[in-house]
Amino acid sequence: MSTTLHFTKGHGTGNDFVLFSDPDGQVDLTPAQIAAIADRHFGVGGDGVIRAVRSRHIPAGAAALAEDDGAEWFMDYHNADGSIAEMCGNGIRVFARYLFDNGLAELADGDTMAIGTRSGVRDLQRNLSGFQVDLGRWRLAGGEPLVRARNLQIARPGLGIDVGNPHVVVALASDEELDSADLGYIPQLDPEPADGANVEFVVPAEPLVKNGVGHIRMRVHERGSGETLSCGTGAAAAALAVRHWAGAGAPNQWSVQVPGGTVGVRMFPTEDGEHVSLSGPAELVFEGDLTV
Repeated sequence: MSTTLHFTKGHGTGNDFVLFSDPDGQVDLTPAQIAAIADRHFGVGGDGVIRAVRSRHIPAGAAALAEDDGAEWFMDYHNADGSIAEMCGNGIRVFARYLFDNGLAELADGDTMAIGTRSGVRDLQRNLSGFQVDLGRWRLAGGEPLVRARNLQIARPGLGIDVGNPHVVVALASDEELDSADLGYIPQLDPEPADGANVEFVVPAEPLVKNGVGHIRMRVHERGSGETLSCGTGAAAAALAVRHWAGAGAPNQWSVQVPGGTVGVRMFPTEDGEHVSLSGPAELVFEGDLTV
């Protein structure tokens, strides 16, 4: 039986998504249907598909409501291949823009909105650049897997960073190396994480720190989506990794340049440990109807 979806296309620094509203949790798309929607040749096209569903109407939302009963909305996010992802830093900002622009939620300046995700509740605020989301506690994932990427001559050690979803960050020596990497091919990790990982390749600016802000440039291959123009959680992981490598005295505020633009990353202390936040633009581009 076919279903007609009214969808919206949005992006955050070029990381693009197909969004649709299903408040009561009545639309159950298969991974194949989601992949067809995300297909850039035969579908709408996007790095992921996001369903806006009220937390009480999705099994994964029970944990979100138990954590924060204000998390009315759940971001049901799938990668472009139809696989489930825990979290998406650019996607949650676009999700918030979608809720507000469609009258599904309100957020006054200075207020905070709780949104349910599979990696827990995330708090979001408006700011001058668009929206800022608290990605929560982060952790070093341990180990230094060797990373091989097409057109990079030798394997490089990566640093595992978890910001609600798994990342491996690789430092490169120059912009030329970064530009030469062919991320249309999946980077090979040794050992390979059980659930895979997003892989970021990063080059520090020269100088690294200007006016108390760290500056880096990054490209990313996202698990289940391929190379994308931006990855919000990946930008946070890259900034955390470079700060870790830089050592004592490294800043807690970072500007991360991705192919699709620039996002901001900030680390800050909380009662339950250090959190990391992501800020940047969120745009809605067009809408339409699609039969799936």
